[in-house]
Amino acid sequence: MTTMMKAMGISRYHQKQLEEFVLPIPAIAPDEVLVEVHAASVNPVDFKIRDGVLRLLIDYRMPLVLGFDFAGTVVKTGSQVTRFKVGDEVYGLPRRTMVGTFAQFFAVKAEGIALKPKNLDFEQAASVPLVGLTTYQAFNELMGLRSGERILIQAGAGGIGTFAIQLAKVMGAYVATTASERGRALVERLGADEVIDYRAVDFWKVLHGYDCLYDVFGGKSLDEGFKILRRGGRVVSLNGTPNARFGKAQHLGFWKTEALRAASLPLTLREKCYGVTYNMIFVRPDARQLAVLAGLYEEGRLVPVVDKVFPLAEAQQALDYSQSGRAKGKIVLKVR
Repeated sequence: MTTMMKAMGISRYHQKQLEEFVLPIPAIAPDEVLVEVHAASVNPVDFKIRDGVLRLLIDYRMPLVLGFDFAGTVVKTGSQVTRFKVGDEVYGLPRRTMVGTFAQFFAVKAEGIALKPKNLDFEQAASVPLVGLTTYQAFNELMGLRSGERILIQAGAGGIGTFAIQLAKVMGAYVATTASERGRALVERLGADEVIDYRAVDFWKVLHGYDCLYDVFGGKSLDEGFKILRRGGRVVSLNGTPNARFGKAQHLGFWKTEALRAASLPLTLREKCYGVTYNMIFVRPDARQLAVLAGLYEEGRLVPVVDKVFPLAEAQQALDYSQSGRAKGKIVLKVR
């Protein structure tokens, strides 16, 4: 096997154009596997890392290969790894400090991977781990979504939304979502019970008494979203301001946690005013949950939604397309 690989990343924060690196294939620790990456998913977190938005939480060392989730084939296993063997087709998500899946090879902890769904190809499988685990953890651990409850999922035709609608329906919820008229047919096919055209009407003016809000935007959309919830409702956000509860859960230490407490004070006041609970989600790898999701795909209860596939060399175009907000479903890089 060759000792070098191609990868796409940045040499500094705020670098607008990705560059191609030629790097040594990574060595693996005893609890890791080396994966030949067939496909990697493109996510908004990639351009947020590039632009330094997350530096308060994680300050990455440069140069940095981007990319969070992937699907590929195991080519080497560490001495402590017993669940996987060379040749296994896997998909997964690394720890947040170990990004770098926009590459031909990737070393990952065995705790962050599972056998990929048998009925999905590599590009489809690569679209799942980040959005899948984020939403699974949001619904089950932070939100406690229950059958029969009503949830608003924002941006239903996007990468998160197309997965979240399906999982909420699997869990027995009534789902409202926001989408443009161009995305209506897609979200209805995925199971949305009610679709609000965000270009024609503000969702907070027409929805009332909901149990849960899954927020993907933050800002005004999150602020207004509190209005649609009943007392005792729950908000989970991907892009809201982290609060002290988040800082404690992530073990960020006293000073960072207090800084988050101060920064999130407006949201804390809204929590108390509307009698709801607000959490921000920061996903973690989980092999067991990936296996659960694989089973749902193999049973046909979930289906992948991939908008466009770009070659690895066109990672910049893929990132630009992601940042445009026009994608209906996930964006994927074909690596192999």
